[in-house]
Amino acid sequence: MTIKLFSFEEKIEIISKAINKKRNKWQLSAIAWMDFDDVSQIIKLHIYKKWSMWDQDKPLEPWIGRIISNQLKNLIRNNYSNYVRPCLSCPHNGGEDHCLISANGLQNNYCLLYAKWEKQKKTGYNIKMPVTIENHKQEIEQTIDHSFFSFISVEILNAEMEKMLTGKQYSAYIMLFFEKKDDEYVAKFMGYKTTEKNRMIGYKQIKNLKKLFKEKAFEILNNKDICYGGE
Repeated sequence: MTIKLFSFEEKIEIISKAINKKRNKWQLSAIAWMDFDDVSQIIKLHIYKKWSMWDQDKPLEPWIGRIISNQLKNLIRNNYSNYVRPCLSCPHNGGEDHCLISANGLQNNYCLLYAKWEKQKKTGYNIKMPVTIENHKQEIEQTIDHSFFSFISVEILNAEMEKMLTGKQYSAYIMLFFEKKDDEYVAKFMGYKTTEKNRMIGYKQIKNLKKLFKEKAFEILNNKDICYGGE
């Protein structure tokens, strides 16, 4: 008896509901560029990549519940906790920018921990934290950023391409379209040769390889909805 295996797409509604149940766990409002909708897309992508690891003899909800909780912790750590001033967890924190033991009463690089943070992580902290839009309102209102959803779609497309291509073909695909390697470089990597004079090695094979990649990509786009722009 053949057991039907469920695809990620067939369970997307259950996955979305499970993620939304954890919405109250995301309280990182300090990061203006990432709200819970963005977090939801990141978690969906992670579940998609791990889909084959789900033992379908067992319930889905506990498995995705662990993934969601772990991903929320990782996102908070990677986007905030790793960058904040050490003063926030210091017993000598006097509140706001005050220090109870520094000479001038302020949190600054007189403290060795602060000095280390300033040297190694302050730049990353400044990038992660939002800036006021008071003097940039017009630019922000006129900007529509589709890059995040494009990133999600490309990641899913690449995951599907990896399934459909051989290991070497997939490496060539990444080299050509993402690492911007030239055709000759990829031809050498693939071991292609040519006997024609004044012709780049493997030019016919590279042409056919690009055609294959295009056909596979269209096949994926026609058969799968890889653009999760919402719940």
